[in-house]
Amino acid sequence: MALVPLSPETRNLIDGQLVEASNRGRFDNLSPSTEEVLGTTADGTKDDMEAALVAARRAFDETGWSEDAALRERCLRQLHEGLVEEKEQLRSILVHEAGAPVTLTPWMHLDDPLGMLPYWTELAGSYAFEQRMPDVPFMGTPQGRILRREPAGVVGAITPWNVPVYLNLAKIAPALASGCTVVLKPAPDTPWSATHIGKVVAERTDIPPGVLNIVASSDHLVGEILSSDSRIDLVTFTGSTATGRRIMECAAATVKKIFLELGGKSANVILDDADIRSVAGGAMTCVHGGQGCAITTRLLLPRSRYDEGVAILKAAFESWNYGDPTDPKNLQGPQISRRQQERVLAYIERGRDEGAQLLVGGGAPDHLPKGFYVEPTLFVDVDPDATIAQEEIFGPVLCVIPYEDDDDAVRIANRSAYGLSGSVTSASLERGLAVARRIRTGTLSVNGAQWFHPDTPFGGYKQSGLGRENGLQGFEEYLETKVIAVPAGS
Repeated sequence: MALVPLSPETRNLIDGQLVEASNRGRFDNLSPSTEEVLGTTADGTKDDMEAALVAARRAFDETGWSEDAALRERCLRQLHEGLVEEKEQLRSILVHEAGAPVTLTPWMHLDDPLGMLPYWTELAGSYAFEQRMPDVPFMGTPQGRILRREPAGVVGAITPWNVPVYLNLAKIAPALASGCTVVLKPAPDTPWSATHIGKVVAERTDIPPGVLNIVASSDHLVGEILSSDSRIDLVTFTGSTATGRRIMECAAATVKKIFLELGGKSANVILDDADIRSVAGGAMTCVHGGQGCAITTRLLLPRSRYDEGVAILKAAFESWNYGDPTDPKNLQGPQISRRQQERVLAYIERGRDEGAQLLVGGGAPDHLPKGFYVEPTLFVDVDPDATIAQEEIFGPVLCVIPYEDDDDAVRIANRSAYGLSGSVTSASLERGLAVARRIRTGTLSVNGAQWFHPDTPFGGYKQSGLGRENGLQGFEEYLETKVIAVPAGS
C-alpha cells in the first residue's frame, strides 16, 4: 500500500479559523520509527485554550447548534465526505507520526473509524430528543409529562496517541451529533491526526465557528484546564488510569460530568477442550506494539495442556513479523516514544526479577538501531499477582499463566484492578459463554467473534473507566435528562 507524501495541516482550529499559537511557538513531531523530525505543529498556549473555551461556550449558548438537528446532520455528512477525500493523507500521517503499521490502517486506525461517521450522522437526525410519557395520577388529578434529552453543553475531549484518528472521531462525532460543542486536546505525540481533521472542518463543512475547536500543545497542563474550568460541562478522556484519576480530582470542584475509558489487563482464557492451536493468536498481543487498552495481555492456559500450548506460543512469537510500519508484512511497529520504549523494557526487567520465565524477546532489537522498537516478548509461568500480570505495560508483552479448572480461570481473570475486555475459547459455545458471563469486563469475545462496531458500547468495569463510548449508550453520555410536567391531555 503506497503512501502519499506527508502534507498535514499543522495549525490549530479555534473559533472556525486555522491559527498559529498565540506566541507563534511550535513543537517537533517525531517519527517513532526513524527518530527523525517529521515537522512542527502549532504549540497551543493557555491563552489559545482560553480562546477555544470562549468560542465553544458562545457557540453553545448563543447559536442554534444545540437545537438544529438538521444542521448537525448536514455538517456531519460533510465532515465524513471531507475526511474520505483526505483519507490517504490521514493514512500517511498515522503511519509516520503514530508508527501504525500500514497493514492495520484499513481497520481500526482509519477506514473503520471513517465508516463509523454515518452512524452518528443518522443518529443526529433520528434520535428522539423529546417524547411524551404516560399520564399518571397525582393527588387524584392526572398529570402529563414530557421526557426531554438535551445536549450536556461544552465538552472537553482529551485523547491519547495509540489510535488517534479513531479516538478523536469517537469523541467528536457523537458529541457534535448530540448538539454539544467541543474543545479537543489531542496527545502531543500525534498532533496531526487531530489538526488535519481541523483542516477538513474549516474548509469543507458548514460547522459554525466555535462548535469544534482543536488545540494541540506540547504542554499537558494546557489540557488539564478542560478538567477544572467551570465553562466545561463534560469531560471525556481516553488514556491511563492514573491520568483518569487526576481528571476526576480536577473535575470534582465543579462537579462536572465525566466519562473515562482507561486501562486494561485483559485475559485470554483457553479452556481445556479448545483447539490448542488457537493459542498462536496470543502473538496478536504484539499488534501495533501492544499499544491498545483492550488487547488481551494475559493468556490463561489449563495445566493439562500447558506445555503443548507454550510450545505453540513460542513458535508464534519467534516467527512474528515486526519493524518498519511502512512494510505491509509487519503488524508491529515501534513504541510511540523513547520514554514509552524505556517504560516497556523496565517492565520486562521487573518480570524477570520477580521470577517469570522469559521465553522469547525481552529487549530492543539489534537489527533495528533506529526507532523505538521492542522485541515481541513472551513470559511463561507468570504468577497471577506479579507486577507484569497486574499492571498495564502497553507494549508487545504476553504473560502466560497456568490454571487448574474453569473456576480457577475465572478467579484469575477477575483478579485485576481492570475490567475492560477479554476472550474465551472453547469447543463448546455454551461452555465458553458460561465462562464469559462470569468475567467482569465491559466486552468479551467468545471463539474469536469480534464486538467492535459503532453501535457497540465500549468501556470497562472497575478501574477501566466510567461510562461507555460508541453505541446508543455512548451517544447518551453527551445528553442531560429533563422532565417537564404539563396538564394531562395537553
